[in-house]
Amino acid sequence: MVKPVAETLKRTLKPIHLWAIAVGLVISGEYFGWNYGWGVAGTVGFLIATLIITVMYVTFIFSYTELTTSIPHAGGAFAYAYRAMGPFGALIAGYATLIDFLLATPAIAFALGSYLHFLYPVIPVLESALFFNVVFILINILGVKESATFSLFITILAVAELLLFMGIVGPHFKIDNFTANPMPFGWTGIFAALPYAIWFYLAIEGVAMVAEEVKNPAKNIPKGYLSGLATLAFLALGVMVLTGGITDWRKLSNLDYPLPEAISIVLGKHNSFTKLFASIGLFGLVASFHGTILASSRQVFAMARVGYLPKALAKINHRFKTPHWSVVAGGLVSFVALYTGTTSQVIVLSVLGAVLMYMMSMVSLFILRRKESNLNRPFTAPFYPVFPAIALLLSVVCLIAIIWYNVLVSGIFFLGLIIALVLFVLTGRHRMRVTDDVLLNKPIAFVTE
Repeated sequence: MVKPVAETLKRTLKPIHLWAIAVGLVISGEYFGWNYGWGVAGTVGFLIATLIITVMYVTFIFSYTELTTSIPHAGGAFAYAYRAMGPFGALIAGYATLIDFLLATPAIAFALGSYLHFLYPVIPVLESALFFNVVFILINILGVKESATFSLFITILAVAELLLFMGIVGPHFKIDNFTANPMPFGWTGIFAALPYAIWFYLAIEGVAMVAEEVKNPAKNIPKGYLSGLATLAFLALGVMVLTGGITDWRKLSNLDYPLPEAISIVLGKHNSFTKLFASIGLFGLVASFHGTILASSRQVFAMARVGYLPKALAKINHRFKTPHWSVVAGGLVSFVALYTGTTSQVIVLSVLGAVLMYMMSMVSLFILRRKESNLNRPFTAPFYPVFPAIALLLSVVCLIAIIWYNVLVSGIFFLGLIIALVLFVLTGRHRMRVTDDVLLNKPIAFVTE
């Protein structure tokens, strides 16, 4: 008797969708969050930190793409760590990835609320953040192609706005402003600023979460990753340098809406174009907010599908072919974080998850090169083993720096990991037999258009 094919994700995404998801996931990092790095390092100190992190991401993405194309699984680093290190490695990588994406979402929601409050002071920050949460949960349930098309549209608008921003503030750039008190905390400030520099690129790895929904992943995933990274590097450096040269940078170092404030300094706060810019600025935040919900839901789905989270979260909506309960679960986590944290604290937690996930991924790459030398690798990391080694080394440096300057928040992060490991053992899930076809390197049936 022929067994019915289980509900699966649908392969519909093309390179342009992947570029939009990659850039959209991250682009809010150009709108807010990074400026907190000025507060701990100054402009030149933060520029150095950003260049270090840019090198880390270039080497990481070129290496990570090998894993994504070799094991195109919605679990991303969780799947790679399982293949390389087994159940415990998978749990650590999965926990780190969940923290990365689930907490990036409320951080962006805070900024969305702050931008609206800048435009219309009568609108409270928290309530508008919660409203956006509900709306984008519904959008993500409607279907991945529909979500990706929306992401493409909103990301193009966000990129265009950042280019417009650079065009407006560029003529007002003064090198004396940028170099005024450039490193107030010396070289140690560079290390304190690393998590905020990571915010420029954090979540680009989320493209891996839709790997099971990509047409011809071996060919299209590298195109999406590399074009996205090039776009983000240009925007990050351009926005950060130009903004630092228009006024005393300390006026902008502790705001959730630095770009509208910068425009208001150049054009005047009551200028109609200032209000228009702040309104359009919502597009960049919306693009990332939408993308992190998409990526985090796929991570929850992948871990639930193999039993690391409740199986109910792996159910796929029959009509829309999306993991609707995973989307809802991520939204609930975002709700809780919005009520309990501040933007800077949530950013640090999210970055901690990302850095640990990067480390686990690079270790997985080295192990799989030795353990599964015959694994089909449509894309191989260039300059191996140099690129993944640089990415791993810089990730370790970032982890140490974050822990050193954020002891309490780091303690919360690692306490959560310890609790997860204890529950994993007590429930016996470390002995559970995984039957996921992609994890076990077996053929898998997909629904296509």
